[in-house]
Amino acid sequence: MDISKPHAALLSSPGMGHLIPVVELGKRLVTHHNFTVTIFAVTSPMSPAESDVIQSCMSPKLFDIVQLPPVDISGLVDANSQIVTQLSVMMREARPAIRLAISDWNPRPTMLIVDLFGTESLPIADELDMPKYVYIASNAWFLALTIRVPFLDKEVEGEYVDQVEPLRLPGCKSVLPEDVVDPMLDRTNQQYFEYVRIGSEIPLSDGILLNTWADLQPTSLAAMRDEDLLGRVIKSPVYPVGPLTRTVSALDDPLMFDWLDMQRSESVIYVSFGSGGTLSYEQMTEIAWGLELSEQRFIWVVRQPSIGAADAAFFTAGNASGGDDPLNYLPNGFLTRTKNVGLVVPLWAPQAEVLCHPSVGGFVSHCGWNSALESITNGVPMIAWPLYAEQRMNATLLTEELGVAVRPKVLPSKKVVGRQEIEKMVRTIMQDKEGHAIRARVKELKHSAEKALSMDGSSFNALSELKNHCSMKARAP
Repeated sequence: MDISKPHAALLSSPGMGHLIPVVELGKRLVTHHNFTVTIFAVTSPMSPAESDVIQSCMSPKLFDIVQLPPVDISGLVDANSQIVTQLSVMMREARPAIRLAISDWNPRPTMLIVDLFGTESLPIADELDMPKYVYIASNAWFLALTIRVPFLDKEVEGEYVDQVEPLRLPGCKSVLPEDVVDPMLDRTNQQYFEYVRIGSEIPLSDGILLNTWADLQPTSLAAMRDEDLLGRVIKSPVYPVGPLTRTVSALDDPLMFDWLDMQRSESVIYVSFGSGGTLSYEQMTEIAWGLELSEQRFIWVVRQPSIGAADAAFFTAGNASGGDDPLNYLPNGFLTRTKNVGLVVPLWAPQAEVLCHPSVGGFVSHCGWNSALESITNGVPMIAWPLYAEQRMNATLLTEELGVAVRPKVLPSKKVVGRQEIEKMVRTIMQDKEGHAIRARVKELKHSAEKALSMDGSSFNALSELKNHCSMKARAP
């Protein structure tokens, strides 16, 4: 190992949506900016998909990944606690193992980059005398709300969802009460207190990395650099380094891709609700009918319907063991009637590979930021279907500000979306004049993203600035 290179320790919290962007950041630092990288991953004991991501990094091996043992939090939180609470407690309890693993690694890293749920580990960098950064694998609007929440906590009376006026973010688009992130839905719940804490800890870092790019969100990014706006909260540099999305790998599903190869260009709509999203039985039925009535070709990734939370599959992504075959929950005759029109895939599909296939022309997405970026970078317009976390904000950003998606009239997390509306949205994206305009816009953003990541592009230069900043911080007395 070249000890003259900067050596970044990247800390990932459990969950596919957290591990993938950290891995992709690590790849970018090594291949384009001459870093040495070691990833310290706190993994979930139940997610084989996380293990698959880690294994995929071994060939070619660009960096070391240290899997920290899963943390037993069964005596600390209820098993039905919200995901934000569980992740926060896991990362808190993992701190001794994180500290030991980083301090014992030889040669020791020279900088620490934590993710959203790793901010309580920032003091480890102080103890080991190295610069510390936070990587928010989401967009600038989400970061603006997160760092503003400790102030809103003091300014706003009552529940956020009961407010009449939008929540103001200086210099950024305001947030409608119905769009707030999940931790803000109940101010008496532990996940809210964890979110406020995270919002107060992020500005304590030496810099913030964001999975967006300069031309995608210029207004929000400018507000973070303006000391009269959000810059008074964020006193450290903000580095828009995206879009960092999962690298496409060799195709391992010949049936699906042979079928896609036979379809017309941009004629297939892909339906998937992310690594952790699930639907009710009633909503699954309406989606099935909506797809059938639309008469459009489709690939639909189906899971067992949920009884409770929409994020029920968060810790079990890719887990095919146990339970009924999810195909048993589809309407009678659906598979027979649509056998020449669509493919129904149980549990999981290689999303990055599907979205980059030329036959795919639309994406029904839960609006997780990783998925949104994968869609944009492949020039695929979306039907925004937010379920949990910050996805309602993302859906609003994608439809109203970026113009790359349509969405249902009701929030899918609140009410079942009917088959006629689903049919209409699918036809809009795949056939109608409005869909053509959305497709043109998303292709503009695809080119913008490519430019940002290219040599001397804005995101390439942001990581170069990070490298220089880290070097100066390391040399400072």
